[in-house]
Amino acid sequence: MTTPFDPILAAAEAADTEAARAMLALSALDWMACGIAGRDEPVARLTRALVEDEGGAAQAQVFGGGRVPMRAAALVNGAASHALDYDDTHFAHIGHPSVAVLPAALALGEHLDLPLPEILAAARLGAEASVRFGLRFGRGHYQAGYHQTATAGAFGACVAAARLLSLDEGQTGHALGLVSTRASGLKSQFGTMGKPYNAGIAAANGVEAALLAARGFVSNPLALDGVNGFVQTHMCDGAVAQPEGALLESLSHKFHACCHGLHATLEALATMTAPETVQAVTVQTHPRWLTVCNIPAPASGLEAKFSYRMVVALALLGHDTAALETYSDALCVDPAVVALRERVTVEPRDDLKETEAVVTVDGQRAVFDLEAPMTLEARTVRLRAKAAALIGAARAEAVWQAITGGDRAGFVGVMG
Repeated sequence: MTTPFDPILAAAEAADTEAARAMLALSALDWMACGIAGRDEPVARLTRALVEDEGGAAQAQVFGGGRVPMRAAALVNGAASHALDYDDTHFAHIGHPSVAVLPAALALGEHLDLPLPEILAAARLGAEASVRFGLRFGRGHYQAGYHQTATAGAFGACVAAARLLSLDEGQTGHALGLVSTRASGLKSQFGTMGKPYNAGIAAANGVEAALLAARGFVSNPLALDGVNGFVQTHMCDGAVAQPEGALLESLSHKFHACCHGLHATLEALATMTAPETVQAVTVQTHPRWLTVCNIPAPASGLEAKFSYRMVVALALLGHDTAALETYSDALCVDPAVVALRERVTVEPRDDLKETEAVVTVDGQRAVFDLEAPMTLEARTVRLRAKAAALIGAARAEAVWQAITGGDRAGFVGVMG
């Protein structure tokens, strides 16, 4: 039986390019560094404590130490790796692929005792599929308040899990039909622990649906486009043709420890010479970001990660926006930061891409587009440096050697 999932799965299969595999390897490094650095964040500690209290089979490793059941590991590791909001993004659907897909693939791959290259290959497929599902859901879905990392991410996690379990076409259809009724996550959680939790539930939902389908669970494989299906009930746009090529080749990585919607603004600022006394700053951005990262007066370090006005003030005052400690409760009430924050105006511009920003500081004007070309070599250098800054040079090097050497034990061994 042909299902609405087939065109997306076929396109994701065909997107297995050398460049996409290289990008996924870099994302695995980035994901691991973000997860290790985020393991003591409140959302990581609370979800880890929850699953430890429940107990169960020691099937997969979690950030912070210990082994727990597969679904529980996917939940904890997804939440921990997104806790700092420092992981990769794809702007085609505005979602974070790795934090939903890699925790699912790794948890299941560990339990099945599969080699790391096979786990990463499944993750590549799932990450590509998650972006393509996100495109299928469209901007209407995102603008209505659904968090694509959680919704599209659950479908991607399910695809990766189905591949590792060697599900046939019928079983995969039932798994995706089932995840259609499990996928969830709202943008209303942005600025709280609920946002990284969304990544964890996406990973866990994908694992659960695939495992049940492997056991013979029957769902409605037409639940994507059918009556009362996901598209109809979740404010999704109309049917779209799947784009050619590998979407993962245009994956974007973060070099500032805040919402990716703020990065074009920060990169534009970095090209300017700030005056000693700033009188006025104007940020022009795509209107969609105003519902994502435009908290005008953040009261916490977490909220600061979602505030144009705050990050602009921090950057102009010389605070390192790549450093985790910059996003603190103390700086949110610092008089100098607050005073400069109040001089920042954020304006929507329909003619800008979601990856662009135009920044004006006392007459100086700069434009930056995150889709500006970056070579794989330059990206590798920046991501390896970022990982070293997050988890230390020795551990970052161990992670990279494990990835390039296909060493699952070495990869998992740094998580504790």
